Amino acid sequence: MARITIFPLPGAVLYPGLQLPLHIFEPRYRAMVSDALARDRRIGMIQPQRPQEGAPLYAVGCLGRIGDVEALEDGRFNILLTGELRFRVLRELDVTTPFRQVEAELLPDREDEVLAPIERASFEREAKRFADAQGYAVDWDQVGRLDDQSLINGVSQIAPFDAAAKQALLEADSLPLRCELLVQLMQFFGRRSDDGDDEGVTLQ
Repeated sequence: MARITIFPLPGAVLYPGLQLPLHIFEPRYRAMVSDALARDRRIGMIQPQRPQEGAPLYAVGCLGRIGDVEALEDGRFNILLTGELRFRVLRELDVTTPFRQVEAELLPDREDEVLAPIERASFEREAKRFADAQGYAVDWDQVGRLDDQSLINGVSQIAPFDAAAKQALLEADSLPLRCELLVQLMQFFGRRSDDGDDEGVTLQ
């Protein structure tokens, strides 16, 4: 178990091995970053279930380590967070700090997981169809050079899905399961877009 300082941010997910740039401006989160820098440089990214203050948290987030830091004169920060491990919230702690903290179970991911060739091909085919439908410009040669984890987790992190869909991807317990869900989500949201109904298809 671990005690984790959390940054609850709707629509923002982080995966192990990937990076997330953040602009920190609220006083409580400036205090959070200052505290993390004085300790172990780690904070947990997690989505709240609603955008309201103090809303319940989703069950799974990702612990990140603060790398690059730009401290601005007015107290704000620009930081680059690198994902280390997913975690599952066991309980929220009663704390006196302005930022929230949880007790959590760390969830080691299998770094050696790969996709079957047919899974990779199915994903790339659906990704091309989705990107074309959305009007995204993608360097597919560069995509083809990515390893399976970087590809699937990277697309999951930046995909233009709603918060619940992005959370479901984060909670998937294996790379093949995440890949399968990602294909289903691209098909689902792609159909909604084709129908002219883009409610819930939001760029986070």
